[in-house]
Amino acid sequence: MIILIAGASHTGKTALAQKLLEKYKYPYLSIDHLKMGLIRSGNTTLTPMSDDRALTDYLWPIVCEMIKTAIENKQNLIVEGCYIPFDWPKDFEQEYLDGIKYYCLVMSRKYITNHFNDIKAYANVVENRIEDEGCTLETVLKDNAKMLDLCRHYEVRYLLIDEDYQVDIEL
Repeated sequence: MIILIAGASHTGKTALAQKLLEKYKYPYLSIDHLKMGLIRSGNTTLTPMSDDRALTDYLWPIVCEMIKTAIENKQNLIVEGCYIPFDWPKDFEQEYLDGIKYYCLVMSRKYITNHFNDIKAYANVVENRIEDEGCTLETVLKDNAKMLDLCRHYEVRYLLIDEDYQVDIEL
C-alpha cells in the first residue's frame, strides 16, 4: 500500500507520516528530504526557494518511479510533501492506482484563525525549519484556501481540519 499525503505547508504532513510509521511500521519518504538531497548534491540548479511548480516538475517524476518500484515489490510506503500534483493519477496505470491512497490535509479558515499560534508552535515538531518567515496568518489562510479549491476541482480526498487537530488515517 502506498499512502500519499499532500497539503499546504504547516498542515502536519510530516507529523502524520511519522504517526503512521509508528502505528503501522510503514516507512515514509519526505519529498522535502529528497529535494534537499538533490539540491545539496548539486544534481539540480533548483534551490529551496525555487517556484513550487518547477520543484514539482523536477521531483514528481522521480517520486512516481519510486512509488511504482515499491508497488512492484509489494512494499508499503508513505510519501508526503507539497510536491504531489493534484492530477497525480494520470501518471499511473490502473494496476498501480489500485495500490495508492491519497489524502490532502487542509485547514479551515476557522481553524487557522483560532489556532495560528499552535500552527507556528508545532512547525518544528518533526523537522527543524531553519527559515520560516513565510509562515504568516495571511499566507497560511491563502495556501489552505487554494488547496481546498484544488481538492474540490480535482475531486480528490481531503481531510478538513476544522475544530481540533485530530488527523488520523486507518489503513
